[in-house]
Amino acid sequence: MDPDSPWEENPDMNHVPEAEWTKITSEFTNAGYREGIIAGKEAFLQAGFDAGFADVGVPLGRELGNLRGVAAAIRAQILSTQSAESVDLEEIRSISSGLSSIRFADIAPRDLEAEQHAKEHLDVDDPAIIENSDSGSEKAPQERPTMEDMAKLKERLASLSTKLGLPVLA
Repeated sequence: MDPDSPWEENPDMNHVPEAEWTKITSEFTNAGYREGIIAGKEAFLQAGFDAGFADVGVPLGRELGNLRGVAAAIRAQILSTQSAESVDLEEIRSISSGLSSIRFADIAPRDLEAEQHAKEHLDVDDPAIIENSDSGSEKAPQERPTMEDMAKLKERLASLSTKLGLPVLA
């Protein structure tokens, strides 16, 4: 029987613990590295979310919510008035409809860094990427409201509230 054969029934007992130790240390090193990477990503993601929420999400959401609330209050006031002019009622309905069609994604600034990351790391055949890309495709994008549209609706709402003697917007 060859003492160096790996098929020997009684292998060198000094070699087995050393191989196990190498395997265990390698597994723990890899696990620690992965956990460190994950913790680092989570810390940066949370900080980015917090900044975006405070600087973009809250102010835009609050403004849109206030405009919708004011429009609802003016509409209720118009409807409760016996001599409600149909012109005013149609105007507030139009403003309310315009405000209700605005989504946060319509008025939030584009996150160009996230878009670039998605293009680099996601499947280019993904319909969500193709739909949102600026590739110059033949298909015309669906018209969505913009921040300018919201500003125009705010102006119309302020004008109507002033006309009705309800100066609720400054």
